[in-house]
Amino acid sequence: MSTALCSNQYSELRPRRSQRGRADVPWDELLPPDWRDLAVAPEVFDTFRDYEVAADRTVGRDGDGEPCYYAHSYAIHEARSDDDEEYYQVVVYREDLVAWRLRDGRWLAWRKVCGEDARGRPFFSFGEQSPMDGWSPQSGPGIA
Repeated sequence: MSTALCSNQYSELRPRRSQRGRADVPWDELLPPDWRDLAVAPEVFDTFRDYEVAADRTVGRDGDGEPCYYAHSYAIHEARSDDDEEYYQVVVYREDLVAWRLRDGRWLAWRKVCGEDARGRPFFSFGEQSPMDGWSPQSGPGIA
């Protein structure tokens, strides 16, 4: 009789998840003041963190459980050396995205993309779909 030594239960990737309230997440920090009354305020947040790479994602939900806030941040690092003996990590790509669902159903997004040699410039854009449904904001100033 053969026995499996490894099951999917233990080998599946599971992100670390925590649930927080509105006071714990600065959800409106980047939201322009003129748009605050038009954004749906989240009640509860689910935060997912990946500890193997520098990445996290937060989803805020309104009182009906519908997503109304989304944020992600991730960075890709590369090992570098000046003398082939000591290595250090350099960020070669970084992306930050924060999006709010507006009362009319559209999403307002703030996005900043940085490369190795550029600091990047943040920009705002609108979208009809949630960022969780595959919508990606259009390229902005300084974004290829």
